[in-house]
Amino acid sequence: MELFHSIILGIVQGLTEFLPISSSAHLILVPKLLGWEDQGLMFDIAANTGSLVAVLAYFWRDVVRLTVGFVRTLRPGGFTDNPDGLLAWAVGWATIPIGLAGLTFKHHIETLARNPAVIGTTTLFFGVLLWVADRRGRRLRGIESLTWKDAALIGVAQMFALIPGTSRSGVTMTAALFMGFTRESAARFSFLMAIPVGVLAAILEFRDLLHMSPTLSEWLFMGMGLVVSGISAFAVIHWLMSWLRHQSLVPFAIYRIVLGLVIFLVIL
Repeated sequence: MELFHSIILGIVQGLTEFLPISSSAHLILVPKLLGWEDQGLMFDIAANTGSLVAVLAYFWRDVVRLTVGFVRTLRPGGFTDNPDGLLAWAVGWATIPIGLAGLTFKHHIETLARNPAVIGTTTLFFGVLLWVADRRGRRLRGIESLTWKDAALIGVAQMFALIPGTSRSGVTMTAALFMGFTRESAARFSFLMAIPVGVLAAILEFRDLLHMSPTLSEWLFMGMGLVVSGISAFAVIHWLMSWLRHQSLVPFAIYRIVLGLVIFLVIL
């Protein structure tokens, strides 16, 4: 792996992590299309960590409020007049399904699911589903109307993001749109859900990293990927939240459909 490759892949990770187009698919497909060797799990860990830092930095005020609200719920009557606490619990509740699925199917996800045929199928299918949700969703509900049932259903949808090509942000926003949430509210809840998911993934992946003994050059490539991914992901979050106040998700759905067709026609 070269330093230039780590910069490009860091940008790819940052740009695609929070857009509903699947970062895992792009990190697998870009090296294949450019004829590069696979960057390996260590680089993916670093790039994903950069994206986690970006979402924490962008939503730090929300994180502080939700943390304070959560602490209040631990006291008697703490759920009364405490929307931040309820939202914090909803985010945690929605994280349970993907946490259990990730631990159960970790090996299969890291091997069988990285097949281009799987990526092409999920890219196409969930692209069409995103289009339908964006067009047919009522888009009337705000994040303050989120219920335990909503959080559980969105959490179940998030499990499919373990399959490359699905897109964690895409599938969770799709589920929220079908439930009638506005695009901005769907994106905000999706991004907040990315925090505990990212933390859990980082803990598991860094545990694996301890057994890999990276070389000095590999640490350099990972560091570059982390920084570049974090900067580009922060910019994307800022842009997408502004975009969704007035625009639709249809362009991303179209991109996914075209990408899925390209995978089947060119790569397979």
